[in-house]
Amino acid sequence: MAERQRVVAELGRPETPDETAARKAESSRIYRSSQTTRNLVAALIATLIVVAVIIFAVPRGTPAPQDPLDISAAAERVSSSEGRTAISPELPEDWTATRATIDGEGSVRTWLILTTPTDEEIPGFLRIAQGFDADEAWPARVLSGAAPVGAVTIDGIPWDRYELDPSRTGNISVALSTRAGADTILVYGQADAATLEQVAGSVTDQVRELQEEAQ
Repeated sequence: MAERQRVVAELGRPETPDETAARKAESSRIYRSSQTTRNLVAALIATLIVVAVIIFAVPRGTPAPQDPLDISAAAERVSSSEGRTAISPELPEDWTATRATIDGEGSVRTWLILTTPTDEEIPGFLRIAQGFDADEAWPARVLSGAAPVGAVTIDGIPWDRYELDPSRTGNISVALSTRAGADTILVYGQADAATLEQVAGSVTDQVRELQEEAQ
């Protein structure tokens, strides 16, 4: 039985075999192209679903707050390892110690405590340093060559007072230093005068102890 020929309206006549083959080939191409597009869209949607599951299903939560640094315990360890008294300052209630370490850089070995306000929105910091067997020029070296501008007595202990240019001293604007036997105590950073003197005064007994040890 002869194959019925398809009349094409645009041509007004039956298709030739070549036209029929071309039409079927084009239809197959369009079908394959649409399948590929649908597959890509489906793969993209599946990827987005997996990413969303990872983002929303993995528990995050806020990290547990770290316990404040125990300055006293750290000072005891340093005293034991160094064979000498390491100071242990008491900080104001709204200040906390962030680090306590032995700094061996430079010519003077130093017991160094870093502190900041507990409220991160409040600017400021203080460093409490004990220079072991420090020479008289040590504070000037730490403070970028600055010289004291006066003196203040706190609980009977005389301290040299510094007022500094923060642009030259790494944001350090104030400092106090005093001799403690063979060592020098230096309290410096960016804080109001009351906080600076309160921290310096918290080591009064330890300064006297160091002075007595040196006699």
